[in-house]
Amino acid sequence: MLTRKQQELLLFIHERMKESGVPPSFDEMKDALDLASKSGIHRLITALEERGFIRRLPNRARALEVIKLPEAYTPAPQPRRGFSPSVIEGSLGKPQPAKPAPAPVQDDSASSAAIPVMGRIAAGVPISAIQNTTHEISVPLDMLGSGEHYALEVKGDSMIEAGILDGDTVIIRNGSTASPGDIVVALVDDEEATLKRFRRKGASIALEAANPAYETRIFSSDRVKVQGKLVGLIRRYH
Repeated sequence: MLTRKQQELLLFIHERMKESGVPPSFDEMKDALDLASKSGIHRLITALEERGFIRRLPNRARALEVIKLPEAYTPAPQPRRGFSPSVIEGSLGKPQPAKPAPAPVQDDSASSAAIPVMGRIAAGVPISAIQNTTHEISVPLDMLGSGEHYALEVKGDSMIEAGILDGDTVIIRNGSTASPGDIVVALVDDEEATLKRFRRKGASIALEAANPAYETRIFSSDRVKVQGKLVGLIRRYH
């Protein structure tokens, strides 16, 4: 799964190599993606390499090899209720072909509401996001309270000591503010989304894991956008 910027860069490199046989320079990539600095290109190249889309050839300047391209994409289905969180795994605005939706959680209570499942959220190394409703689940009203809500499927183990496991579905109340100690959906650099505990460190923001294997990540406040707070969790047993 690629973010919009990752996909744009991959396709730009691919097209340039088809035209000239030589990968573009970092300056050319920066200009093509309208980024402020080459550090953003370095991060995107690293992400593409980690995901197996490109390979850097050692001991050669500007030596990149495109290994594969993304699968075909279809237009993103529109989220309901006018809500578009930018916090889901995949390519921004261009999701992969939809997979069959899992069967919704059954709720025998009449006091329930259907909320959209917007895709996956990383509880581990951040993954980037698209706005894409995959299906809906029925959630008890007493779990929701007031406000607008959406659900995310958890990938990773960085929040296991908070009782959040890989494969769980978390219920998120949409919002852009958080108090210290809240577990939030955080969007970093408008690119990568993660589920972490929110802390403040002076003028900075700390995203804290609930697993000693993961380090707390510190960011300047302008790099982090809160996309909502955890209010509930659904777990399936197979």
